[in-house]
Amino acid sequence: MTHPIRNRVATAAAALLLAATASAQTPDLKQIMADPDWIGPPVEAAWWQLDGERYLARVKRPDSQVRDLLSVRVPGGEITRLDTDDLAEVDGPEVVYDRARTRALAIREGNLFLHDLAQDSRTQLTATGDAGDARFGADDTSALVRLGGDWVRVELDSGLVRPLADLRFDDEPDPEPEAGGLQAHQLDLFETLARERRQRIEQRRHEQAIADADASSAPQPFYLGKEHEPLFSRPSADGRWLLMSVRKAGADDGRDDRMPRFVTESGYVEIEDVRSLVGRDAPIPQKLWLLDLERRIKHELEFDGLEGIDVDPLADLKAEQDMEAHDGDDPRPITVTGLAWHPTDAVAAVQVEAIDNKDRWTVRIDAAFDPDEGPATEEVHRLTDEAWINWSFNEFGWVPGTDTLWLLSEESGYSHLYTIDARGRVKQVTDGEFEVHDVSFGVEDDVAWALSNRAHPTEYDLYAIDLDGGDMTRLSELRGVESYTLGPDLERILVRHSGSYLPAQAAVLPIDGGAPYAATDTRTEAYRAIEWQEPRFVAVPSSHVDRPIWSKFYPARGDFEGSRPAVLFVHGAGYTQNTHHRFPYYFREQMFHNLLTARGYHVLDMDYRASRGYGRDWRTAIYRRMGTPELEDLVDGVEWLVENHDVDPDRVGVYGGSYGGFMTFMAMFNAPEVFAAGAALRPVTDWKHYNHPYTSNILNTPEVDPDAYDRSSPIEFVEGLEGDLLISHGMLDDNVFYKDAIRLVQRLIELEKEDWELASYPLEPHGYVHPESWLDQYRRILKLFEESIGDERADGVGDDA
Repeated sequence: MTHPIRNRVATAAAALLLAATASAQTPDLKQIMADPDWIGPPVEAAWWQLDGERYLARVKRPDSQVRDLLSVRVPGGEITRLDTDDLAEVDGPEVVYDRARTRALAIREGNLFLHDLAQDSRTQLTATGDAGDARFGADDTSALVRLGGDWVRVELDSGLVRPLADLRFDDEPDPEPEAGGLQAHQLDLFETLARERRQRIEQRRHEQAIADADASSAPQPFYLGKEHEPLFSRPSADGRWLLMSVRKAGADDGRDDRMPRFVTESGYVEIEDVRSLVGRDAPIPQKLWLLDLERRIKHELEFDGLEGIDVDPLADLKAEQDMEAHDGDDPRPITVTGLAWHPTDAVAAVQVEAIDNKDRWTVRIDAAFDPDEGPATEEVHRLTDEAWINWSFNEFGWVPGTDTLWLLSEESGYSHLYTIDARGRVKQVTDGEFEVHDVSFGVEDDVAWALSNRAHPTEYDLYAIDLDGGDMTRLSELRGVESYTLGPDLERILVRHSGSYLPAQAAVLPIDGGAPYAATDTRTEAYRAIEWQEPRFVAVPSSHVDRPIWSKFYPARGDFEGSRPAVLFVHGAGYTQNTHHRFPYYFREQMFHNLLTARGYHVLDMDYRASRGYGRDWRTAIYRRMGTPELEDLVDGVEWLVENHDVDPDRVGVYGGSYGGFMTFMAMFNAPEVFAAGAALRPVTDWKHYNHPYTSNILNTPEVDPDAYDRSSPIEFVEGLEGDLLISHGMLDDNVFYKDAIRLVQRLIELEKEDWELASYPLEPHGYVHPESWLDQYRRILKLFEESIGDERADGVGDDA
């Protein structure tokens, strides 16, 4: 890919084009890839002060990693940057209210405060710096607070702090000796040992009797055994019961991979242990315990009766590999994914998921059970998916003042709000080809608030939802709402919102809808003055499904003659949407697209199948065949450009990072007749080397479903490469390992492929952090496209003899 004549021409042309674009206010590449401080800091978080007269916005300090707080007056909008001395007087972002909304608990800097809203007073309750969760007790006279890994009760009138339990993952002292065992023989043989044992047991029982009789005493130890270790827990509103998820103690998460650091302060190569690979060790099953803290009794909850838990959805695939499937005698193992106690009653809702990712159950647990029978688990909802349960849209809780559960579910094909009453009757509240998420409640039992793209797949706004009729009222017209918080008076809502070129900002909305006010604008003057090219939101027809592929289109700008080159940008995954009206995660790339269009390129950014925002079927289209539906969509995008925007079909490039890098490989290897050049950044090359939680959802495991991995991994298709290829990878990438790129490079070498290069960045993780690396990487991408598909290439400049 080295062409000396072409390089000199491209360099001269680049200088002229940079000068031309500067006059149109498009920044040069160095400015685009500079530290984003030049843009202005986004509002990373915003929250109300409890007096309702102002809110705080957290922003990054320029040229620093320190975060500052801006105080914004409501309604006037006057903004003050708080000094260090001011911080001791602010309210923290994590707030819960009592049922009457007359008092609030707030956590600031790891400490808990009680606010009397009527008296406008604040009392500090803890000073340990490790408060991580808080709620009011059943009668609102106490608070239940997690300090580190332990739960305590704080009496709000006296301030008394008392541990809910003294939990010990150890065996209880002096258990009954095993009959005929060595210990029993020793105690029979030596009376001194037996006497000492009797005295120890008597002393402990005496101390326990005193503690049981004296409510002021600290709780006695509750021994839970050495076999398990805790994961997370949550107490009931009265503090008597604790739900705790556990797993086998010392369980092995799998053999870790290793990552070398070559550029170090010590001057020596340093080795870091990183994650294990998909399927190398099975995920660790979990159990759920209900602990009676008053009687110190442990109840292990049973989930064997859940619908479908004894049916293995992978049985057929396992049979092909001569593997044993789960059945009724060996139900599928589960993990506990969420706990929600009722605000006043000893009743809880729990969500558990099958380890194979195909089922999610919501279970109701009533702690008021018959002691002779033990606790029962009542399944109230099952979400099953032959592909995988989404890692989003798993919110659930209790409708205020009722015994009704609410939850999100994709069972209709889209994430919607459901309620389940005390009799187990399920009701779908919202319905349609849109998604609902980030649900919250005030004090009413008939209205919920949520974010949704109901108006258009690309527009996210705040809605009020009538729980009775399901009607949705759009409260904002911002199209790019990121998050929201109900005001203390429930009359106003604080929102974070953004736009295509507007980093996240904060503003206040009336709760019944209306124009935003008291808004921030943290952009710099230099950035604000630039006339950016707004993306066109287009519906690209699909030749494979009866739905459009929503995309951002940036047409070439200027008086260019002849057909145009085109570049397709492929966003990363996880579960991502990039065709939206919010400020993109890929904001540098969007500015780079401005530079490309000023040079005569059309740019298309597609929400290919697997993207977020378009429902369950769009999400799961890639099940067991990653890279196939997405490539079909990219090819449809190219055909649309050729048919509608005079794109030269021989001059199409593609680039993207992470999943976008993976897709660049799939495009270059499997559709070389469509894509002439590609830049694969931090790319997955072999899914057998990626992590378990993400990959096993989509491809199962290599042991169970080897064919899915073979047809989804670019390393299997390297022989198809014909065009020009750039590979770029950070060497400290602990997400997609640098070895992914190295392994694929070895295949390129062995297959004697030409016109490729590898750019390595010794100090970069998965998401690059240094402007110098960003600049170097995008200089190479620009050079790749200019030399391979740019206008000089079309004119024949630098063609080989």
